[in-house]
Amino acid sequence: MIEDLYREHWALVCGFLLRRTRDPHLAEDLAQETFVKATRALLGWRGENPAAWLLTIARNVLIDHVRRARRELPLPEPDELGAPAFHVDSLEVRDALGRLPERHRRLLALVYFEGFSLVEVAAMTGRKHNSIKTALWRARNAFAEIYGVPHD
Repeated sequence: MIEDLYREHWALVCGFLLRRTRDPHLAEDLAQETFVKATRALLGWRGENPAAWLLTIARNVLIDHVRRARRELPLPEPDELGAPAFHVDSLEVRDALGRLPERHRRLLALVYFEGFSLVEVAAMTGRKHNSIKTALWRARNAFAEIYGVPHD
C-alpha cells in the first residue's frame, strides 16, 4: 500500500517541498520524512484523497523543520504556483477573508498562504486543474469585491 502511494505521489510531494525550500537535498529529505510519517499513520488513514493526505503531512513536516531550524521560508512567487499575483497590504484582509464563503477562503489560503500550486490543489481535491483555476479566479474576485479593490 505505502509503496503504491510512494510511487504515485513522490513527485508531487517532493515538488511541493522543493518549491518551498529551494534546496533539492532538503526537499528529498523532507519528502522521505513525509513518507515515513505516512507509513506510521497509515492505520489511522480513512482512505480520503491520498494526494491531499500526503501533502498535508508534507506541509506539517516542513513546518516542523522550519520551527526546529528557527528560520522562515518565503512563499513561492504566484507565477511558480500557476496563480496570478495577489497583492494586498492591510489588516482588513482577515476580515474580508472571514466574510468569504468557506470554499473561497480555503482555496485562497491553500494557494496564497500555504503555497500549494494549482496542480497540487487539483490533486488534493480530485478536481481538474482548469476547474481549480476557474475557482481561484472566482475566489479572488469575491475577495476583491468584499475588500474593495479593483479586480479582473
